[in-house]
Amino acid sequence: MNAKIFYPAAALIALLLIGLSFVWPQGQGARSPAPFGHAIEKPDYFRMVKERDARQKKKAEDEARRQAEADDASAAAAEASASAAP
Repeated sequence: MNAKIFYPAAALIALLLIGLSFVWPQGQGARSPAPFGHAIEKPDYFRMVKERDARQKKKAEDEARRQAEADDASAAAAEASASAAP
């Protein structure tokens, strides 16, 4: 093969492969970094902890409110039965 054809063709193929390596996903299925792919998003641990604590606090408040309503209802029922029976 003629060197005037081979070396420019090899250089062009090498440049195309280098360009392809910039846009091809890398590693274990990870996306390429910006601007070629998507930016890597790591979970925000502190936000997750804050939201979890808020959910637990709300759940505890709801449970306490339900328990207080149940206590009030049972107290009202006991009072009604005590006043009804002479």
